[in-house]
Amino acid sequence: MDANSLESNLAQCIEELRAGTLTESRLRGISKSRLLKQDLLYVQSRSTALDYEIHGFKIVEDGVISDGSRNPDEWPYQTVLEAINDGWRIIRFPDQTLIMDESRSYGLACEFILERIR
Repeated sequence: MDANSLESNLAQCIEELRAGTLTESRLRGISKSRLLKQDLLYVQSRSTALDYEIHGFKIVEDGVISDGSRNPDEWPYQTVLEAINDGWRIIRFPDQTLIMDESRSYGLACEFILERIR
């Protein structure tokens, strides 16, 4: 249930409560509404700058993992900033310690993880 639906249901329940018509089954019906879902976006970049071009991504939407197209022009976002402007929230910034010494780094140094709740 998105925030607007929840607010709308809450407002209706308050009106029904004030009118004396609110029932237990009505309240239980709200809890059976669609739960929020979390989508994840893993973005690899060569820099920690939000407006730097990305060079790879993986997305999890509706429980399905996708690498998207091999053609970067067909990717949904070209930068982390574009994803943010489309409603994604950063939940993990790149670990800067991994990019301090490239000869000893293991892993993806400039990987952002973003989430979107629907």
